[in-house]
Amino acid sequence: MVGDGFRVHNFFPNGYKLKMSPFFLLDYNSKIQFSARNEPRGVGVHPHRGFETVTIAYHGAVAHHDSAGNSGIIYPGDVQWMTAASGILHKEYHEEAFSKQGGAFQMVQLWVNLPAKDKMSKPKYQAISQAQIAKHQLPDHAGLVAVIAGEYLGTKGSASTFTPIHAYNLRLNKTGKATFNFPADFNTAFVVIEGEIKVNDTEIAKADQMIHFKNEGEQIFVEGIQDSVVLILSGEPINEPITHYGPFLMNKPEEIQQAIADYNQGKFGYLEE
Repeated sequence: MVGDGFRVHNFFPNGYKLKMSPFFLLDYNSKIQFSARNEPRGVGVHPHRGFETVTIAYHGAVAHHDSAGNSGIIYPGDVQWMTAASGILHKEYHEEAFSKQGGAFQMVQLWVNLPAKDKMSKPKYQAISQAQIAKHQLPDHAGLVAVIAGEYLGTKGSASTFTPIHAYNLRLNKTGKATFNFPADFNTAFVVIEGEIKVNDTEIAKADQMIHFKNEGEQIFVEGIQDSVVLILSGEPINEPITHYGPFLMNKPEEIQQAIADYNQGKFGYLEE
C-alpha cells in the first residue's frame, strides 16, 4: 500500500531490474474494490524533485493538490502529468464522491526521469482529460489508439515531454490487430490493463501482466484475443548517471543531499495536510 489508498505492484525498478529509461518507476494499481468511506483514502503531503509523475486513471477518481497551487480531479481516461523538476509538495486522495460511494479502482503511476539540464527547471502541471486525448481509429474496426504523448501514425499526443516519449492507451477489440514501430534503442513495455493479447504472433499476455521488449528490431504486432486495454510505453533512454533516494531522483549524491536540505528549509513551498 502507498498511503492507505493505493494498492500497487511495482514492475520496476524494485520488482524487476529492467532497462526502461527514461521511465524510472512503474507502480500498477490493479483493479480493486474499495468500500464506501466518508474519510477519503490516499497519500498525504510528500515532496518530489528531479522527475515527473504521470498518473493514468482507468477506474475510480483521484483528487490532488500541490504546493504550486495546482489541483484537480482525474477520472477514468484522464491523465495527470506533473513535472516536479526543481521541487514540489504533493498530496493525492480518492475523490470525495467516489470515496463515499466506493467501487472499482485501477490506476498506473509512472516516474519519468528528466535530463540533468532540466532537473531544476520550474515545476509545471498538465491536466489531460479523456476528451483532450487524441484518438487514432484502427482499420477494420480493430479498436483505437489514444495517444497521450508522442505520435502514432500522424496522430499527436497533447502531453509535452522533455525527451522523446510515446505513451498510448490501446483499446483493441477481440481479433483486432495493430502494428507499432519504435526505434530499436528506445526502451519499450506494454502493460495489459484488461483482456488478453498476442504479441509478435508468439507471446500471450493477460490482464495485469507487463511485456518488456528487447532492443532488437522496430516493429511490434499485437492481436486481441479478448477485448483488451493496453498501456504502451516507449522512450529514448537518458544516458546519464542516476542517484535515487526516496522521492528524489538526481544525478549525483550531493544533489540528493541538497534536495533534502532544501526540503527541510521549506524551499519546496507549503501545502496543508
